[in-house]
Amino acid sequence: MKIFDSHLHIIDNRFPLLPNHGYLPNYFSCQDYRKSTEKLNIVGGAIVSGSFQGFDQSYLSDAIQTLGDNFVGVTQLPYDTSDEEIIRLNQLGVRALRFNVNRGGSEEILCLDYFASRVYELVRWHTELYINSKQLPELTSIIENLPAVSIDHLGLSKDGFSTLLSLVAKGVRVKATGFGRIDFDPQEAIKAIHNINPDALMFGTDLPSTRAKRPFQLTDIDLIINTLGEKQAERVLYRNAVKWYLNK
Repeated sequence: MKIFDSHLHIIDNRFPLLPNHGYLPNYFSCQDYRKSTEKLNIVGGAIVSGSFQGFDQSYLSDAIQTLGDNFVGVTQLPYDTSDEEIIRLNQLGVRALRFNVNRGGSEEILCLDYFASRVYELVRWHTELYINSKQLPELTSIIENLPAVSIDHLGLSKDGFSTLLSLVAKGVRVKATGFGRIDFDPQEAIKAIHNINPDALMFGTDLPSTRAKRPFQLTDIDLIINTLGEKQAERVLYRNAVKWYLNK
């Protein structure tokens, strides 16, 4: 089955890295990613900037170019980034703006409404939130009015999951990623989200699974297939993300 990896990290020591609360991840190059996924039919993916990469764009530009066709970038930017720079990044293959609420390293959440709307109007980027579901209630009124949003790692927490489901009903997408990060049954979460909107879920390996209690395993893919069946799993593993990131 073809897979579009909607969430992966490249950690290249040739480019700047910033400790996040004293943490620096191990290196994970494009070559390491290819080796880690050689048993999978990866046909594209989204390279996501982590807290430890701050606003650096040099590594992301290199990774997009190295991994090649159908790989795009998800970046972090300060809210006052110029239109010209955003357009330049769009031409390089960046397709989304990330707010790392859970770990920091990105722009402040106070800028979410303004900045998310601005980049969407300018280059049609969607916004990605790394956020714990228990924090969603206080931001629901903002999130539900943004033009295009996805939330990482099934929302991380059972606490607030009902709020996540209400946002899914209003068009928010969710990444079926990081099963080793969450505190609830991923199968039940996947069923619940899929039943509300079959277009909402997008699989990602989350490689190299920095700071996860359990890193990505091939059985995570089996879990999706066993939960939804092959026909519907194909949407989660491939089709939904291709539409979201590549507009295909």
